[in-house]
Amino acid sequence: MHQAPSEKSPPWAAHVTVAAIVERDGRFLVVEERIDGQLLFNQPAGHLEASESLVEACVREVREETGWTVEPTGIVGWYQYHSNTINVTYIRTAFAARALAGDPHAPLDHGIVAAHWLDLTELEATRERHRSPLVLACVRDYLAGDRYPLSSVRRF
Repeated sequence: MHQAPSEKSPPWAAHVTVAAIVERDGRFLVVEERIDGQLLFNQPAGHLEASESLVEACVREVREETGWTVEPTGIVGWYQYHSNTINVTYIRTAFAARALAGDPHAPLDHGIVAAHWLDLTELEATRERHRSPLVLACVRDYLAGDRYPLSSVRRF
């Protein structure tokens, strides 16, 4: 039997995030970020803001975290991940994106130490330093050719 949540507990809500899978010459754009004192790798990624579309969020997050301007070309997939460490569920839309231009002098978001271009072997070798299992899962799906058209996400 389903029980209604108590008035003291907030309603459950997932965190809506976007990520960009940006490949150039067989290498993938990743960020190295400091999380709770650890240096971890992730795709350029972040939370959707209330006033933007998922595509706009993708472009903004890549620019803020890496200094690169990108053009999303498709959706690699949608991912649901629950972090037991912090008891948070994430719903991620991962976009394939083309790198257009990089600004090596752009200020990076708080916590971002550096942006790197890593190949698949390097990504696999750093697996223990990935922010979540989504990092490698998204790259593998991208390499498998998984793509959905941008038009499959409609904003009203």
